[in-house]
Amino acid sequence: MSASQPPAVVTLHVWGVRGRSVPAAAARMALDRPLLRRGPARFWKLLGTGSGRTFTARDADPRHWALLAAWERPEDAEEFEDGATARAWGRLATERLRVALAPLASRGRWSGAEPFGSPRPSRERAGGPVASLTRARIRLGQELAFRRAVPPVSEDLQRVEGLRLALGVGEAPVGLQGTFSLWSDAAALQRFAHRRAAHQEVVARTAERRWYAEELFARFAVLDVDGTYRGRHP
Repeated sequence: MSASQPPAVVTLHVWGVRGRSVPAAAARMALDRPLLRRGPARFWKLLGTGSGRTFTARDADPRHWALLAAWERPEDAEEFEDGATARAWGRLATERLRVALAPLASRGRWSGAEPFGSPRPSRERAGGPVASLTRARIRLGQELAFRRAVPPVSEDLQRVEGLRLALGVGEAPVGLQGTFSLWSDAAALQRFAHRRAAHQEVVARTAERRWYAEELFARFAVLDVDGTYRGRHP
């Protein structure tokens, strides 16, 4: 499959653990890497999570950990659920959220790759719930200015009608640099992205000040949501 071809399915797992299990969860971030490298996932990232309100260390949530993976075949995504990584997290976690997604649009790169290909927007697949993923690597010297701009957008995000879940994500549980969000429909996401003053101001400042050394913005159709996050099914 060519790099521009979108994967058949993208999954996001979020596992919640007890406080006493945090060290074991952190260890899984290392133990799972060789397993995932040998597996069929086209792209994967083990992620720390947090609120995403300030993109600083105080956002970090050491009791929730995540895995984002892109799969060439739906069968591979299903087989993962019976594999060593999923079984290990199942023994460790007190709750699990699994979101299955189909790429609708993707722009940019993550670690030099285009993990979701270059899908052509499809109105037929855009009906129903949608998800958004943003990820950026901040340029050296721009961290402070970027983090000062984040709180107004994060606060405004929580007030937008149609938001079902917003989660800070990053390759480590500190210094989070991305947001995953679930929305009731594409219209709700569009209202936040294009009609909210706080978000529009940051978009303009991003282009002007070139905060990002690398960035990715992706939108997905939500195929399935199973489980809970913080005790709630989104």
